[in-house]
Amino acid sequence: MNVVNTFFLLLLALASFRLTRLIVFDRITSFLRKPFLDQVEELNEKGEVEEYIIIKGKGISAWFGELLSCYWCTGIWVSTLLYVLLIMFPIVGEPVLFILGVAGLAGILEAVLQRILR
Repeated sequence: MNVVNTFFLLLLALASFRLTRLIVFDRITSFLRKPFLDQVEELNEKGEVEEYIIIKGKGISAWFGELLSCYWCTGIWVSTLLYVLLIMFPIVGEPVLFILGVAGLAGILEAVLQRILR
């Protein structure tokens, strides 16, 4: 694998990481999950808030609920989508990959920095 391919593999990994987190966890995309998932918060015995996810519906609706509640499952589809976008429409795919990749790396660096500063 040459340097360019290695660079795009790393970029694809970071972009997939960021877009997957955006879809599965971030508040800004909760409207995508809402038709398929209910998020319930309860206090445990220690007084800590725990969040539970309840899948809504049956059939395809439940399938989407399972998909949107699973980081690994969504990651596979996101990676596939980004790769196809890059191959089929490189003029659009490259900037999208670059922006998401930089955002993914920035998120990782921020998490590391937060741990160091604690």
